[in-house]
Amino acid sequence: MKALTLTIALLASLTATAAEKNVLFIIADDLNCALSPYGDEFAVTPNLARLATRGVTFTRAYCQQAVCNPSRSSFLTGKYPDATGVDDLRKSFRTALPDVVTLPGAFLQAGYFTQCAGKIFHNMGETKDRRSWSVDEYLFEGTHAADTVFSQMPKGENPPNYKAPVSEALDVPDTVYRDGRITEYTVESLRRAKERDKPFFLAVGYWRPHLPFVAPQKYWDLYDPETIPAPYPASPPEDVPEIALHPNREVHGYGLVPPGDISPELTRHLRHGYYASISFLDAQVGQLLEALKNNDLDKDTIVVFTSDHGFHIGESGLWAKTTNFELDARVPLIIADPSKPESHDQNSGTLAELVDLIPTLTELAGIPTPPGQDGLSLAPSLDDPSISIEEFAFTQHQHPFYGKEKATHWGYSVRNADWRYTEWYHIETGVLDASELYDHRTDSFETANVAEEHPEVTAKLSAVLVDQYQP
Repeated sequence: MKALTLTIALLASLTATAAEKNVLFIIADDLNCALSPYGDEFAVTPNLARLATRGVTFTRAYCQQAVCNPSRSSFLTGKYPDATGVDDLRKSFRTALPDVVTLPGAFLQAGYFTQCAGKIFHNMGETKDRRSWSVDEYLFEGTHAADTVFSQMPKGENPPNYKAPVSEALDVPDTVYRDGRITEYTVESLRRAKERDKPFFLAVGYWRPHLPFVAPQKYWDLYDPETIPAPYPASPPEDVPEIALHPNREVHGYGLVPPGDISPELTRHLRHGYYASISFLDAQVGQLLEALKNNDLDKDTIVVFTSDHGFHIGESGLWAKTTNFELDARVPLIIADPSKPESHDQNSGTLAELVDLIPTLTELAGIPTPPGQDGLSLAPSLDDPSISIEEFAFTQHQHPFYGKEKATHWGYSVRNADWRYTEWYHIETGVLDASELYDHRTDSFETANVAEEHPEVTAKLSAVLVDQYQP
């Protein structure tokens, strides 16, 4: 029996290592859809536009919780946040799911060489997952504030009383920052890929455009600050419950941001910094695409580009993430499979969730999908981008998130083709305290909560949320 088991295992291993498709999996940090492939005419992102011509752009993809560790723990395990047990920046999903097979772990088990550069799992606490990788992680930890020239310079006798300025624009090489060094490391890893007799799963986690907004000066120079568009809408939605908002604690945690409302001048500067950071990121992606081509890997490597969640840069009076609004929940997702040229340079409007990544990539690569997935495979959309895979996309968030206050409420949100509906439940009592409904047929910017005007829609979508979140 043991000999038979070993024979089966050996055959499975040989089959796995004979796989022909590599995977280059690129994650941005805090990136919304301010990209040219998503119709943002202001964004200078030629390399992501080039990637989009090689694959399918999913125009309605959503994270499951709009903050780094919960989101990453969710899509890297294929489980919704309630299952991972991760609701803060330091918890490990291994506590609740000790034996779960992660996205890179599925490829490792299938005989792939798995490697990561940058922030894939979270960068704080005991959140890395060494068992998912063939070799040690690289540049995966540290604070975002530390990724500044400011943090490396002597401060003198009277140092500033902040961890880092909110922005930095210096005439320095890309490699002064982590993202430049991550690219340098990844390009070398791609060069060496041919030396191995295994396909690879290479995950690249860029730290930009997360606060602080830092990028070499040349990326700031791509934009005329006088033409930076103002945020729209500038104010919170009409009739929005206060619990759906937050006090912008993250942006106020950096230097040169005075207390209180963000001025129009600072708003313009911060928006400039966000776009500059995106262009910095785009340039890194361009180097990876060139490295694939230069090493004859572009024809057998699936390239995936996404973000852990979206981000507000002044819209609705909000900065950063940690809400259930569309701008925080929606993420870019581009999947470029060179074996499916008939779908290249097309958009898919199907609803998609980041928990769909594991079943999608394992199917595309032809390896076993770990059991117990909460998501669905989007692979059929790469054959026919017009088809619809999912009817709903779910996002959740607690309130408040940051600070010493214990969370009092969970907000559960569902998105379908026409609406976003959110309910806020008190954690201790289970009482429904507030609800929101946004009509995306006529109000894609979510400027007005119309829950009271459409009781039939709220009743239907409330039933969907109950079915999704209550045992």
